[in-house]
Amino acid sequence: MPFREVNSKMVEAQVVPGQRMFSQRGAMLAYRGEVAFTPNIVGGQGGVMSMIGRRVANEATPLMTVEGSGTVMFGHGGHHIQVIRLTGDTLYVEADRLLAFDGSLEQGTMFMGSQGGVMGMVRGQVTGQGLFTTTLKGRGEVAVMAHGGVIELPISPGRPVHVDPQAYVAHHGDVRNKLSTALGWRDMVGRGSGEAFQLELTGTGAVYVQASEEKL
Repeated sequence: MPFREVNSKMVEAQVVPGQRMFSQRGAMLAYRGEVAFTPNIVGGQGGVMSMIGRRVANEATPLMTVEGSGTVMFGHGGHHIQVIRLTGDTLYVEADRLLAFDGSLEQGTMFMGSQGGVMGMVRGQVTGQGLFTTTLKGRGEVAVMAHGGVIELPISPGRPVHVDPQAYVAHHGDVRNKLSTALGWRDMVGRGSGEAFQLELTGTGAVYVQASEEKL
Protein backbone atom coordinates (compact mmCIF):
# COMPACT_ATOMS: atom_id res chain seq x y z
CA MET A 1 0.00 0.00 0.00
CA PRO A 2 2.40 2.72 -1.20
CA PHE A 3 2.23 6.30 -0.01
CA ARG A 4 2.26 9.20 -2.46
CA GLU A 5 4.01 12.29 -1.16
CA VAL A 6 1.66 15.22 -1.76
CA ASN A 7 4.20 17.66 -0.31
CA SER A 8 6.75 17.61 2.50
CA LYS A 9 4.01 17.56 5.14
CA MET A 10 1.26 15.44 3.59
CA VAL A 11 1.02 11.95 2.12
CA GLU A 12 -1.79 10.13 0.35
CA ALA A 13 -2.47 6.40 0.65
CA GLN A 14 -4.58 4.16 -1.56
CA VAL A 15 -6.85 1.93 0.54
CA VAL A 16 -8.09 -1.25 -1.17
CA PRO A 17 -10.55 -3.93 -0.01
CA GLY A 18 -8.97 -6.80 1.88
CA GLN A 19 -5.99 -4.75 3.05
CA ARG A 20 -5.66 -2.48 6.04
CA MET A 21 -3.30 0.10 7.38
CA PHE A 22 -2.73 1.85 10.68
CA SER A 23 -2.39 5.55 11.41
CA GLN A 24 -1.91 7.73 14.43
CA ARG A 25 -5.23 9.01 15.71
CA GLY A 26 -5.93 12.49 14.43
CA ALA A 27 -3.63 12.05 11.41
CA MET A 28 -6.42 11.80 8.81
CA LEU A 29 -6.76 15.09 6.93
CA ALA A 30 -9.21 14.10 4.18
CA TYR A 31 -10.41 11.05 2.28
CA ARG A 32 -12.37 9.94 -0.76
CA GLY A 33 -14.43 6.77 -1.13
CA GLU A 34 -15.82 4.26 1.36
CA VAL A 35 -13.18 4.25 4.08
CA ALA A 36 -13.69 3.24 7.72
CA PHE A 37 -11.60 4.40 10.67
CA THR A 38 -11.79 2.41 13.90
CA PRO A 39 -9.75 2.55 17.13
CA ASN A 40 -7.12 -0.18 17.25
CA ILE A 41 -7.09 -2.03 20.58
CA VAL A 42 -4.94 -5.09 19.87
CA GLY A 43 -1.69 -3.47 18.82
CA GLY A 44 -1.60 -4.19 15.09
CA GLN A 45 0.14 -7.32 13.81
CA GLY A 46 1.98 -7.71 17.13
CA GLY A 47 -1.22 -8.77 18.92
CA VAL A 48 -2.15 -8.39 22.55
CA MET A 49 1.34 -9.00 23.94
CA SER A 50 2.73 -6.29 21.71
CA MET A 51 0.06 -3.93 23.01
CA ILE A 52 0.93 -4.82 26.61
CA GLY A 53 4.61 -4.28 25.87
CA ARG A 54 3.94 -0.82 24.50
CA ARG A 55 1.80 0.13 27.47
CA VAL A 56 4.50 -0.97 29.89
CA ALA A 57 7.02 0.91 27.78
CA ASN A 58 4.91 4.07 27.64
CA GLU A 59 4.73 3.46 23.90
CA ALA A 60 0.92 3.36 23.79
CA THR A 61 0.46 5.94 21.07
CA PRO A 62 -3.19 5.43 20.03
CA LEU A 63 -3.69 4.02 16.54
CA MET A 64 -6.55 3.85 14.09
CA THR A 65 -7.25 0.95 11.75
CA VAL A 66 -7.98 2.19 8.23
CA GLU A 67 -9.96 -0.12 5.88
CA GLY A 68 -12.22 0.07 2.86
CA SER A 69 -11.83 1.45 -0.64
CA GLY A 70 -10.58 4.93 -1.45
CA THR A 71 -7.75 7.37 -0.84
CA VAL A 72 -6.74 8.97 2.45
CA MET A 73 -4.53 11.98 3.07
CA PHE A 74 -2.44 11.99 6.24
CA GLY A 75 -0.51 14.68 8.10
CA HIS A 76 -0.08 15.77 11.69
CA GLY A 77 0.97 18.97 13.43
CA GLY A 78 2.60 20.40 10.34
CA HIS A 79 5.54 18.01 10.80
CA HIS A 80 7.68 16.95 7.88
CA ILE A 81 6.96 13.41 6.68
CA GLN A 82 9.44 10.83 5.47
CA VAL A 83 8.29 7.65 3.72
CA ILE A 84 10.49 4.65 4.48
CA ARG A 85 10.24 1.51 2.34
CA LEU A 86 11.01 -1.80 4.05
CA THR A 87 12.04 -4.84 2.01
CA GLY A 88 11.98 -7.49 4.70
CA ASP A 89 14.10 -5.81 7.36
CA THR A 90 13.13 -4.14 10.65
CA LEU A 91 12.58 -0.46 11.32
CA TYR A 92 13.23 0.89 14.82
CA VAL A 93 11.28 4.07 15.50
CA GLU A 94 9.79 5.97 18.43
CA ALA A 95 6.01 5.37 18.58
CA ASP A 96 5.08 9.04 18.61
CA ARG A 97 6.88 9.53 15.28
CA LEU A 98 4.66 7.03 13.45
CA LEU A 99 2.17 8.72 11.16
CA ALA A 100 0.87 5.71 9.21
CA PHE A 101 2.09 2.30 8.04
CA ASP A 102 1.08 -0.82 6.12
CA GLY A 103 -1.04 -3.26 8.09
CA SER A 104 1.02 -6.13 6.68
CA LEU A 105 4.03 -5.08 8.76
CA GLU A 106 4.63 -6.97 12.00
CA GLN A 107 4.60 -4.55 14.90
CA GLY A 108 6.45 -5.08 18.17
CA THR A 109 8.38 -3.44 20.98
CA MET A 110 12.08 -3.72 21.78
CA PHE A 111 13.89 -2.83 24.99
CA MET A 112 16.65 -0.41 24.00
CA GLY A 113 18.91 -1.86 26.67
CA SER A 114 19.24 -4.95 24.49
CA GLN A 115 21.04 -2.82 21.90
CA GLY A 116 24.05 -1.25 23.52
CA GLY A 117 23.49 -2.57 27.06
CA VAL A 118 23.44 0.05 29.77
CA MET A 119 24.27 2.79 27.27
CA GLY A 120 21.05 2.01 25.45
CA MET A 121 19.16 2.75 28.66
CA VAL A 122 21.15 5.95 29.20
CA ARG A 123 20.12 7.06 25.71
CA GLY A 124 16.49 6.93 26.76
CA GLN A 125 17.17 9.09 29.79
CA VAL A 126 19.24 11.66 27.90
CA THR A 127 16.89 12.04 24.93
CA GLY A 128 13.69 11.96 26.92
CA GLN A 129 12.53 9.04 24.76
CA GLY A 130 11.38 5.78 26.27
CA LEU A 131 13.67 2.88 27.08
CA PHE A 132 11.60 0.89 24.62
CA THR A 133 11.17 1.55 20.92
CA THR A 134 8.61 0.36 18.37
CA THR A 135 9.66 -2.13 15.69
CA LEU A 136 8.04 -2.68 12.29
CA LYS A 137 9.17 -5.68 10.27
CA GLY A 138 8.39 -7.00 6.80
CA ARG A 139 7.68 -5.59 3.38
CA GLY A 140 5.78 -2.35 3.16
CA GLU A 141 5.94 1.37 3.77
CA VAL A 142 6.03 3.53 6.85
CA ALA A 143 5.41 7.29 7.05
CA VAL A 144 7.27 8.88 9.96
CA MET A 145 7.25 12.47 11.25
CA ALA A 146 10.16 14.78 11.96
CA HIS A 147 11.09 18.42 12.43
CA GLY A 148 12.68 20.27 9.53
CA GLY A 149 12.98 17.39 7.09
CA VAL A 150 14.93 14.11 7.21
CA ILE A 151 18.14 12.80 5.67
CA GLU A 152 18.99 9.11 5.31
CA LEU A 153 22.59 8.23 6.21
CA PRO A 154 23.90 4.78 5.21
CA ILE A 155 25.72 2.68 7.81
CA SER A 156 28.31 0.16 6.61
CA PRO A 157 30.90 -2.06 8.32
CA GLY A 158 33.89 -0.03 9.45
CA ARG A 159 32.05 3.24 8.82
CA PRO A 160 29.91 4.03 11.86
CA VAL A 161 27.62 7.05 11.96
CA HIS A 162 27.50 9.39 14.96
CA VAL A 163 24.22 11.20 15.57
CA ASP A 164 23.05 13.79 18.05
CA PRO A 165 20.49 11.78 20.09
CA GLN A 166 18.00 14.65 19.84
CA ALA A 167 18.18 14.52 16.02
CA TYR A 168 17.69 10.74 15.80
CA VAL A 169 14.43 9.66 14.13
CA ALA A 170 14.72 5.96 13.26
CA HIS A 171 17.04 3.30 11.85
CA HIS A 172 16.80 -0.02 10.05
CA GLY A 173 19.04 -2.94 9.19
CA ASP A 174 21.52 -4.99 11.21
CA VAL A 175 22.60 -2.06 13.37
CA ARG A 176 23.80 -1.72 16.94
CA ASN A 177 23.81 1.53 18.87
CA LYS A 178 25.63 2.85 21.89
CA LEU A 179 25.83 6.19 23.59
CA SER A 180 29.25 7.81 23.94
CA THR A 181 30.43 11.07 25.43
CA ALA A 182 32.18 13.71 23.36
CA LEU A 183 33.33 17.17 24.33
CA GLY A 184 33.49 19.40 21.28
CA TRP A 185 32.82 22.81 19.86
CA ARG A 186 29.12 22.67 20.64
CA ASP A 187 29.83 22.50 24.36
CA MET A 188 32.35 25.32 24.06
CA VAL A 189 29.72 27.68 22.63
CA GLY A 190 27.41 27.04 25.55
CA ARG A 191 25.06 24.40 24.16
CA GLY A 192 24.90 21.89 26.97
CA SER A 193 21.95 19.75 28.10
CA GLY A 194 22.98 16.57 26.35
CA GLU A 195 25.04 17.61 23.33
CA ALA A 196 28.08 16.03 24.95
CA PHE A 197 26.48 12.66 24.14
CA GLN A 198 26.62 11.04 20.73
CA LEU A 199 24.65 8.06 19.48
CA GLU A 200 27.05 5.77 17.61
CA LEU A 201 25.47 3.36 15.12
CA THR A 202 27.49 0.49 13.65
CA GLY A 203 26.74 -2.41 11.31
CA THR A 204 24.82 -2.44 8.04
CA GLY A 205 21.73 -0.35 7.40
CA ALA A 206 20.69 3.29 7.56
CA VAL A 207 19.74 5.94 10.12
CA TYR A 208 17.26 8.77 9.60
CA VAL A 209 18.22 12.13 11.05
CA GLN A 210 16.02 15.20 11.36
CA ALA A 211 17.22 18.77 10.75
CA SER A 212 16.32 19.84 14.27
CA GLU A 213 16.80 18.93 17.92
CA GLU A 214 13.15 19.49 18.77
CA LYS A 215 10.94 16.73 20.09
CA LEU A 216 7.55 16.07 18.55
